Amino acid sequence: MTKAPPAGFWAQAAQDPERTVLIAPGDERWTAGRLHAAANRLVHGLRAAGLARGDAFAVVLPNSVEFLTAYLAATQAGFYLVPVNHHLVGPEIAWIVADSGAKVLIAHERYADPARQAADEAGLPAERRYAVGTVEGFRPYAELLDGRPESAPSDRTLGWVMNYTSGTTGRPRGIRRPLPGKPPEEAYLGGFLGIFGIRPFDDNVHLVCSPLYHTAVLQFAGASLHIGHRLVLMDRWTPEEMLRLIETHRCTHTHMVPTQFHRLLALPPGTRAGYDVSTMRHAIHGAAPCPDHVKRAMIDWWGGCVEEYYAASEGGGAFATAEDWLKKPGTVGRAWPISELAVFDDHGNRLPAGELGTVYMKMSTGGFRYHKDEGKTRKNRIGDFFTVGDLGYLDEDGYLFLRDRKIDMIISGGVNIYPAEIESVLLGHPAVADAAVFGIPHDDWGEEVKAVVEPAEGHRPGPALAADILAHCARRLAGYKRPRSVDFRAALPRDPNGKLYKRRLRAPYWEGHERAV
Repeated sequence: MTKAPPAGFWAQAAQDPERTVLIAPGDERWTAGRLHAAANRLVHGLRAAGLARGDAFAVVLPNSVEFLTAYLAATQAGFYLVPVNHHLVGPEIAWIVADSGAKVLIAHERYADPARQAADEAGLPAERRYAVGTVEGFRPYAELLDGRPESAPSDRTLGWVMNYTSGTTGRPRGIRRPLPGKPPEEAYLGGFLGIFGIRPFDDNVHLVCSPLYHTAVLQFAGASLHIGHRLVLMDRWTPEEMLRLIETHRCTHTHMVPTQFHRLLALPPGTRAGYDVSTMRHAIHGAAPCPDHVKRAMIDWWGGCVEEYYAASEGGGAFATAEDWLKKPGTVGRAWPISELAVFDDHGNRLPAGELGTVYMKMSTGGFRYHKDEGKTRKNRIGDFFTVGDLGYLDEDGYLFLRDRKIDMIISGGVNIYPAEIESVLLGHPAVADAAVFGIPHDDWGEEVKAVVEPAEGHRPGPALAADILAHCARRLAGYKRPRSVDFRAALPRDPNGKLYKRRLRAPYWEGHERAV
């Protein structure tokens, strides 16, 4: 094992500028010195464009060198970086640009139409629009860097990433933390990855296999870079390409979502066996529930590196090793050292072990507020604890078990039904590639259980398949939990992080009825 580099990307770049720190899509290799120089030049360019400490700029970019350059520039110049989900359409992007007060928008030509529409709707001046590639009405990204010095900028100070919540229940809201006024070198770096047992040695290789606009993905990548790990970037994820990159670059850790597990397991056995994944030490997953049978199959294949966490863009969280999960199947773990977990009832009373309620978290590393939404900031708190609306319970050993999101809970005939349990059963059917369960109107019961299914490749949607899926559920679920009907979609509306936009599926069924969808 090689000697650990100094803490912080800046010190590493100064000590060993020729060390390869990034393998970009297309196998382009970047040294620490080259990446450092690009980040410095971008700071100078953004300042020339009018940004000052505390200002925000937004990016609509794929996983790329430009994304990481923006992250490094923001976090050493006291800016807020606003990563935008590049799957959003123009008006959705415009909302985030305007709400965040972003003074500059950097977009990739791949997203030209929605980026241009967003800039127009947000009223962003032409001189503050920049494009990687060619976008009509945008200035070339190179203009931000060309002629700028590669030297470190003056007045360096730590900036933050300002993520926007996923918007699964309404308008996304920015999570804004106060700037600490510290030098960039004092960023909370290795301690975060230390929660998961990841150490700062430069023989570690972090595979970025999900979009960097996602809070956890960028946090894992940034922390890995700062503690001396090489990054390997995937642009568009496919299961076999992920296996190839793990073997080729001897990747040691990554951040994943259960949807990726499901699709990896769907590969032919010969394909799976054809790649060496033995270098993996930490395959950490989160962001969405993982069905038990999927988790167990991944542990059988990849071994003890399959680990899980529970957190949110607002903060975290819990962590479970493979050993924890095998000991207590279904758990998402115990509280991080920097976090505290609690379960409260609807009246704000803290519940004892084993009782189901709303899960709350508290962080010791600082607070946050929802940008321009103090009502939501106050509503989701009890003292120093906050919630994102998940239901669950803590067992007597402090392990957290999630049941579902409160807003997704179905109440049928006065009985609470939790869709995640039913979705897990549906995903156990060989013809089901993806599934969503939610309540739809019923005159007598209030709600009945509806399943929407994405058929697996080679399976034809229709009454015969629906009947087979319902029979599968009848063998595994109590009568009141079973879907009453199955509808099919070519693809369910998930973002690449595994977040399911269930609201989009549910809303048409509730037109003309009263329900908060």
